[in-house]
Amino acid sequence: MLGDLIGEFQGQDTGRRVISTGDGHVLVEVSFAGTGTYYGTAVNGFGTYESELRPDGTLRGEGQGVDMSADGGTLSWQGVGIGHFTEGGGTSWRGSLFFSSASPQFERLNDVVGLFEYEVSPDGKSTGKYYEWK
Repeated sequence: MLGDLIGEFQGQDTGRRVISTGDGHVLVEVSFAGTGTYYGTAVNGFGTYESELRPDGTLRGEGQGVDMSADGGTLSWQGVGIGHFTEGGGTSWRGSLFFSSASPQFERLNDVVGLFEYEVSPDGKSTGKYYEWK
């Protein structure tokens, strides 16, 4: 069940790289950067994920990243999700996030499993929301 809103993120792809196309198995790496909030604390962040096109046309992704507050607090995350292509060539993702931080403003996230909703437009602009899993 979705719980409290952890935060939101707005980003932009900064790079894309095809890793593999062998035997119809397509694997693409995407890097991105942007801004957001966690429980009201503003952050700048960046990350990378790999997206695998599965035989049924859906996408499976795994990624990691780091977010930083203005006072130097850092938070790292790892995630996994399932996605699909949207009309016009964007992607829509749903998945889970696991956090790690020694910074006081983010320590609360060490005990939280996050669930995300993420939309990426064809031009690489993205928006996401993160929720606690209750």
